[in-house]
Amino acid sequence: MTELDDLTRAYVDNGTVAGVVTLVARGDRVEVSPVGSQDVEGRTPMARDSIFRIASITKPIAAAAVLLLVDDGRLALDDPIANWLPELAAPNVVRTPTSPIDDVVPAARPITVFDVLTSRAGWGFPADDMTQPAVQALFEDAQQKYGRDPRFVSPPDEWVKALAGVPMLHQPGEAYLYNACSNIQGVLVSRVSGQSLPEFMAERLFEPLGMVDTGFEVPAAKLDRFTSYYQAGPGGLELVDAPDGQWSTLPAFPSGAGGLVATADDWLAFARMLLAGGSGVGGRRVVSAESVRLMTTDHLTQEQRDASLLFLEGQGWGFGGSVDVARIEPWNVPGRYGWVGGTGTAAHLTPSTGAVTILLSQLAATTPAQPPLINDFWTYAARG
Repeated sequence: MTELDDLTRAYVDNGTVAGVVTLVARGDRVEVSPVGSQDVEGRTPMARDSIFRIASITKPIAAAAVLLLVDDGRLALDDPIANWLPELAAPNVVRTPTSPIDDVVPAARPITVFDVLTSRAGWGFPADDMTQPAVQALFEDAQQKYGRDPRFVSPPDEWVKALAGVPMLHQPGEAYLYNACSNIQGVLVSRVSGQSLPEFMAERLFEPLGMVDTGFEVPAAKLDRFTSYYQAGPGGLELVDAPDGQWSTLPAFPSGAGGLVATADDWLAFARMLLAGGSGVGGRRVVSAESVRLMTTDHLTQEQRDASLLFLEGQGWGFGGSVDVARIEPWNVPGRYGWVGGTGTAAHLTPSTGAVTILLSQLAATTPAQPPLINDFWTYAARG
């Protein structure tokens, strides 16, 4: 049993998770450790190709989809999103973050593609107070509380219409706010491309990169590899969603913020494409080098970093993921890019070293803060 097996086995043995797949890649050397089971009953051993709900590590993939359209010349970063989402042409902003939702002023300028990619469009979750009236309206009217429960989210056109009725918390470009912009990205991709988000991602990302198990649903033939999904309860892990549950059919709203399922090797293929400057298998160009540079560059001001919902000091935000800007913890290498998800998932790549670290488990979280298992995994990977 390897040291990585020992580390993750302890969390399985103490009941924190039913199982976990970890992957550490450095160049051509890949270390993979599947430990535990796909279910608490232990019926199906965890395997390298087990499929997980990857939650918010969907976000970098959604951002890449938008940038494909930029590369195609069908979008520009300074384009107003109202060109394709006219429902969002004239949003209102609450006068102050704590103001009632009917105390509003007009947006000072149009929302741009760049605002949406940097999560600074004006809608989303703040770091300080989730009880603010505009945030509660976002939860209820735009159904943002259902991020890991796709049954209750309306189809994209209805969702955008509902979002248009929710006042923004900040003016466009003013502040980083979590989550909502990644869902806007998904709708934007569909409107611009004329395809559904699942169709576009499959054609332009998953198929070229060989991400054979990534998508917004799990086909019947693959359900035996799909992990059950749990939350921590007073008596141990409680089932939230079984393999034949919510992800067994295509949702009405494919969420760019957290709707994908994938395997560790699929996310590794995506990460290696970014490390290669946008090239995939056989050197085939998938995303432009400039788009990869923009994805993996911090775009926040110091003030925005200090006020943002980022989980560690020393992090900024690129497109769809955090970017480390300072070495605070052993694993914080400046330039490291990636994110964590609310199902006990984490995926990062480090351009300066070529390293990729991926952890997939199946534990629901009410906030996207990483559990100790992820910290321990990062510490292990940082030792090289």
